[in-house]
Amino acid sequence: MDKIEKIKYLIIGNSAGGIGAVEAIREADKTGTITVVSDEPFPVYSRPLISDFLAGKRTIDQLNYRAIDFYEQNDIKTIFGNRVTELNLDDNIVLLESGQKLAWDKLLLATGGTPIVPPMEGREAGGVFTFTTLADAIAIDDYIRQKPDANAVVIGGGLIGVSVTESLLKRRVKVTIIEMKERILNVILDNKTSYMEHKAVKDCGADIITGHTVSKINSNTHGEVYGVTLDNGDVISCGMVIIAIGVRPRLELVNNTDIKVNRGIAVDKHMQTSVPGIYACGDVAEAFDFIYGENRLTPVWPNAYLGGRTAGLNMAGKATDYPGGTNINSMKYFGIYIVSAGTISAPDKSYQELIAEHNDVYKKLILKDGLVTGMIFSGEVDRAGIIYNLMKDRVNVESFKQSLISDDMGLLSLPETVWRNRLATVPPVNGVDCAVS
Repeated sequence: MDKIEKIKYLIIGNSAGGIGAVEAIREADKTGTITVVSDEPFPVYSRPLISDFLAGKRTIDQLNYRAIDFYEQNDIKTIFGNRVTELNLDDNIVLLESGQKLAWDKLLLATGGTPIVPPMEGREAGGVFTFTTLADAIAIDDYIRQKPDANAVVIGGGLIGVSVTESLLKRRVKVTIIEMKERILNVILDNKTSYMEHKAVKDCGADIITGHTVSKINSNTHGEVYGVTLDNGDVISCGMVIIAIGVRPRLELVNNTDIKVNRGIAVDKHMQTSVPGIYACGDVAEAFDFIYGENRLTPVWPNAYLGGRTAGLNMAGKATDYPGGTNINSMKYFGIYIVSAGTISAPDKSYQELIAEHNDVYKKLILKDGLVTGMIFSGEVDRAGIIYNLMKDRVNVESFKQSLISDDMGLLSLPETVWRNRLATVPPVNGVDCAVS
């Protein structure tokens, strides 16, 4: 019979959610065995910073999310570079690609997301990449070193696409972005701020084609990329293609199991799945969104960490409710600071938009029934944390809403009953400083 290692806490995934969980577990349980399994070979690193690595601004060692001795100091066993291939819920056992078997008392699924790659012809050609992991960034870096004159086509004008475009431009790679919608960053920015980013990207030398998709990646007889064909028949020459359409929850482990899945893994207020003793967090989980009042996918770094902490505390027997999160993004792409969160435009007439703009400063709030449901701050973002906390705590701002977009807005702009318990801090989010210099 194969030897089965027994573990009290098994964590599948080694990014923000997994780290949040193990830190919370160690706060509540100093001795219970913890094993972290990841198919990536690296210690935990900050995924938002892989663009800095590709741009040449940071080394791999400078991407570390925790100290190099983090696992040792917390008595955590790690199994890196080894993929979980099977989840046996009857016996509480996972099977690894290496053949190793692990049995758990409590299990956390923090498997994250997987890049969306459409079934287009040529996607397996040499010179085609995605950009969500450090391994992706290393592969692109190696390719640029081998072919420094290769132009790039970036498929997708969202956060990933704009981020990798900036890094490529810093490496003096010519870039063309192909975005199927009519504007870039359309999911997280409104028309005004999207146009600001569009202009900044263009001014830095990239081409942007909107309203079209790539129907085919063209490769030569050696299987190497030499261009792409758009849906209108136009051909763009290039030596590499970055597919940056987005990510979807990584669900292959739980498909065809008793774990309930919608768009992602459904969890309760304790981050527990439909199967007792099994938890989920991060990009793979549908957790409570306080703006919409329901469980949704919110694949951003701070939500993953907070969800992981909540799961870890509950796994260790300390009952804790997930306070909820929502989509929040903080970025400095091409020299423009923007923070956005929640709804970015009024979906119907029951919502109100408050806008203030002058020079390079743009502030926009979305309100419904006196509650802030969304915001976009550009140019001056240092007080955006105040607004986010008002959103999160569901504070009725009707009586002082205009002050929230004033030039001198601060904590003291709020009623005393509100500001005494507020902190003017913006929570860490998944944008990074990667402005073109």
